[in-house]
Amino acid sequence: MEHLEQHERMEMWEKIQKALVDEQIDQFRAEFLELHPYDQAKIFEEQDEDIRFLIYSYLSPEEMAEVIEQVDRDFVEEFIIEMVPAFAAKVMEHMSTDDAVDILNELDKNKVASFLTIMDKKSSEEIKELLHYEEKTAGSIMTTEFVVINTQMTVKEAMRHLRKEAPSAETIYYIYVVDSLKKLVGVISLRDLIIAEGDWLIQDVMSERVVSAPVGEDQEDIAQMMRDYDFLALPVVDFQDHLLGIITVDDIMDVMDEEASDDYSKLAGISEVERSGDTALSSAKKRLPWLVILLFLGMLTANVISRFEATLEQVAILAIFIPLIAGMAGNTGTQALAVAVRSISTGEMEKKGKVSVIWQEAKTGLITGLSCGVIITILIAIWKSNIFLGLLVGISIMATLLVATVSGAFVPLVMHRFNIDPAVASGPFITTLNDLISIFIYFGLATAFMSFLI
Repeated sequence: MEHLEQHERMEMWEKIQKALVDEQIDQFRAEFLELHPYDQAKIFEEQDEDIRFLIYSYLSPEEMAEVIEQVDRDFVEEFIIEMVPAFAAKVMEHMSTDDAVDILNELDKNKVASFLTIMDKKSSEEIKELLHYEEKTAGSIMTTEFVVINTQMTVKEAMRHLRKEAPSAETIYYIYVVDSLKKLVGVISLRDLIIAEGDWLIQDVMSERVVSAPVGEDQEDIAQMMRDYDFLALPVVDFQDHLLGIITVDDIMDVMDEEASDDYSKLAGISEVERSGDTALSSAKKRLPWLVILLFLGMLTANVISRFEATLEQVAILAIFIPLIAGMAGNTGTQALAVAVRSISTGEMEKKGKVSVIWQEAKTGLITGLSCGVIITILIAIWKSNIFLGLLVGISIMATLLVATVSGAFVPLVMHRFNIDPAVASGPFITTLNDLISIFIYFGLATAFMSFLI
């Protein structure tokens, strides 16, 4: 069935719910299982706990596994925990190994041990193999459900092996080839395998130019690699090139979504990604670390202003332009930060070079600063009938925008150089830092040219 719109999903759910509540199991299963797993998941997410328990009782673990694989990651932990443990364990047995590992990584260690004990031995061992890999690495997101063939097989033998293994494989578009020592030596596409003569050896038709990823590679780098090469799957190897697993494009889409959410949270000054189900206390804990840091930076700004009290006393009108100067600095710094972080994450930074990027931002800051400076000079000169005040604010804006733009690009580059996530140079951090710089420039210039203002 095609992807359902929200109103279509609601209409469909009304029919399904009636069958569910009336205990018409066959009708419920016929209606529900006809839907695409994504639509099943969206309908399932919207139900109360009592209704979800009915669904658990009417679906098999294998059918429920398809639903859970499509459920929003924010809700999966809640659903798994509320299931009867034996049923939950069976559900995870039928899920892709990498998806089951993702769920278990979110659970308490005691619950993980309990689920692994209940699972059948084969599934439990496969999951344990992946659980020991560090989170957000190739090993943690790869699946061990793939088809592998040997160099000495004939095409006919390989096709027979493929038909046998395909039902349990994550994907068969690429078939990876290993030698007698289980080392990855080549790859062959399904199309090439189908059109090859049956008596040809795999080593004669495979491609030896196979791109792979080390098992400890960061998942963000994996996503970049798969995007660059347009791969549907990527093999994962150890330091001796033994084939350990594969990463499929659907896993990478989840990674990109996760990384985007993580970067957004850091740019917003939040230490961890907030979930819709978070309590007020847990949300506060994630926001507080940056807010406390920004509080101290704010005190530094206040201290700078206090050092120019004499200037303010002599020319009180300077105070009304403080929000303008600070706001412009924060805004332009955040713009430069967003460009720099994106350039680093997409690899453009390496192609262009760091000096080139900073120089580009400096020129941009100079042009925008000069433009805004001229505009504000004219406006203040007309408004306050004071050309010197207009020039002071205009020159301050120009200098501030130049410095703020350069700092917005420079700070994430420095962090990246020291292997710190550049997104940590968050919007609030850059804004507050540029507030400090802009206030210093503004009052410094005002003090230097006081004689023209009085």
